[in-house]
Amino acid sequence: QELLVESGGGLVQTGDSLRLSCAASGRAATTYSMAWFRQAPGKERAFVARITYRGFTDYADSVKGRFTISRDGAKNMIYLQMNSLKAEDTAVYYCATGAGSRITAAQDYDYWGQGTQVTVSS
Repeated sequence: QELLVESGGGLVQTGDSLRLSCAASGRAATTYSMAWFRQAPGKERAFVARITYRGFTDYADSVKGRFTISRDGAKNMIYLQMNSLKAEDTAVYYCATGAGSRITAAQDYDYWGQGTQVTVSS
């Protein structure tokens, strides 16, 4: 049984930083790529960043240069360091894992956490 638990969200101001964490358990989380998605009110869930088991990373254009995804394999943790936060980064952030091949497609991820709210006030 896969279990993903996010933490680290909160209310911050424009320009601030936050680090999100995702604790993963189960075989999939130690085998497949892991990703962060986010969903703002009234919008579809959107890809943010992905890290493969070997540490290769991909980012959405909107967060490149500001966000960094990382993975601690020994602890089964992934992180999302978010710097220079903007109001448009406000969303519920989810970590996910799965065997799908489409990096940015939420449908290709089989397991999801419950989400953590990030609110950036301007």
